Amino acid sequence: MFNISNNAYISTNFLEVIGVHYIKYVNDVGYIVKEEVGIDKFVIKGSNNLNMGLVQAYRDWCDCDHVLRSQTHFLFCETIPEAEIIEYL
Repeated sequence: MFNISNNAYISTNFLEVIGVHYIKYVNDVGYIVKEEVGIDKFVIKGSNNLNMGLVQAYRDWCDCDHVLRSQTHFLFCETIPEAEIIEYL
């Protein structure tokens, strides 16, 4: 929940619907989470296995380069490159 005024709140699900991304850090690497999709969307029907080929295809379609996984969702992300230090003379 984000507080936008004294008594008005916006849920993070609403922010995802309108296209607001957020940053998640894992092992000191930053990721821009562009899309969250329930794991159940990638289950092969009639089995308990995940269709990882479909996950990869969806990642590519979303123009992402990394997928994180929570207990309930796949998080399709773009890796934030490390800052490059430029020396000036």
